[in-house]
Amino acid sequence: MTDKPRTEFTGSELSRLQAYEVVELLRRKEVSTTELLDVSFARIEAVSPSINATPTVCPDRARLASENIDVSDNDHPGNLYGLPIGIKDLTPVQGVRTTFGTKGLADNIPDTSDPLVERLEERGGVVVGKTNTPEFGAGGNTFNDVFGPTRNPWNTTLNAGGSSGGAAASLAAGEVWLSHGSDHGGSLRTPAAFCGVVGLRPSPGRISSGNFDNLYMIEGAQGPMARSTRDCALFLDAMSGFDGRYPLSIPAPETSFQDAVLQADGKLRIAYSADLNGFSPVDAEVREHLDGVLGLLQREGAIVEQTCPDLTGLDKTYRSLRGLMWAAMGQGVKPEIRAHFKAALEENIASGEALGVADIAAAHRNRSALYTRMVALFEQFDVLACPTVGCLPHDQSEEWVRTVGGVTFEDYLGWLRFAYLATVTGLPAISVPVGIGSRGLPVALQLIGKPRGEAGLLAAARAVEVAVGGPLGPIDPNVTHTTAAA
Repeated sequence: MTDKPRTEFTGSELSRLQAYEVVELLRRKEVSTTELLDVSFARIEAVSPSINATPTVCPDRARLASENIDVSDNDHPGNLYGLPIGIKDLTPVQGVRTTFGTKGLADNIPDTSDPLVERLEERGGVVVGKTNTPEFGAGGNTFNDVFGPTRNPWNTTLNAGGSSGGAAASLAAGEVWLSHGSDHGGSLRTPAAFCGVVGLRPSPGRISSGNFDNLYMIEGAQGPMARSTRDCALFLDAMSGFDGRYPLSIPAPETSFQDAVLQADGKLRIAYSADLNGFSPVDAEVREHLDGVLGLLQREGAIVEQTCPDLTGLDKTYRSLRGLMWAAMGQGVKPEIRAHFKAALEENIASGEALGVADIAAAHRNRSALYTRMVALFEQFDVLACPTVGCLPHDQSEEWVRTVGGVTFEDYLGWLRFAYLATVTGLPAISVPVGIGSRGLPVALQLIGKPRGEAGLLAAARAVEVAVGGPLGPIDPNVTHTTAAA
């Protein structure tokens, strides 16, 4: 494990601050939303040619919103007081081009916003633009035929992760202080890991958002992304709350997530598995780095035991549940839009449509068994720790990672196996940066928490963050690609 790098950042000093610090400045009226918008749009303009993280901006809408912020609930812990934020291009924002990364919706201007966007704006968030995503969020590499690829700020030749790659890259480069993402197969966690930021996939129902056609599906989740665990907790406070339109929706806790983070200590009980009982291969450079991190946590007072529940059937269960989600999505998309879908997206839908009742029933039975084993693990441990992803970023031009830890995958899902467990069991999971690896790229640790245990999970992530000397902070993009390769 290497020391925290001295990375150059030529953006505004305001951009260096953590989100909670900027929100406090806004609350005390020591800085204005207008000033922050100037900073954010200037930074987006400066770094977009190299990373392409926020291809759609909405300055007129944002400045109008800044003049009409009405945050009447001043005591709410998620009050953002006019802080600029990014929204992923899978989530509608009224009056702002929302493409889902597909040509069939390239000119789509929604008449209404997603309920999550409405909530964030009611709590003082000001949307500056839409962050890039692969087509309909399918893939661990962010590129599409509308906007092209998003590149990793740490090395622009490399993959920024997906599907929330634009959000992660935007945060790492200092475009905004908070950015929204979503996650099914690691779509929050993988880009957070690759770009050196924090990404939290919350419990089902913690955040009310998304497609009303899939109200009872728990696999997909909206979540917060930030450069630190405390900022991630702030954003989760802003996102959380009951919404009766969603049958799985749960109320926000009485104690804020930020308070939970502030109470963090290093005396954790950590179950750790570098490869989830051999389920997911891992490159040596990731394994060795994380072994060093877990040793450091032990020296800081944590109890670490190498253990993992039986994960029999996890791969098939995840693929069946994922296929069911895609089949439902495919039924709701007009043929003229589907006509533009990339091959992998149509393959996802076809795999779901090919499922039989026995496949779906078996997936739900095994999901229950996996959940029960995880609950048993939490009788002895606070979190299960493992890699967020088994490798460091590969070339952006490589659509998906073919080989990790000497194992070659047959399709683009295989390299994302570390994401499956939290998704299938509906448990909260967070990716937190744990230093810089031997090649000068960030490495991340994934923590999976107890049922609806976001508070404890964030506290654990904060303890890890403190132990490794984080957070990393914003950086100037390290431009290594050429125009011809773009």
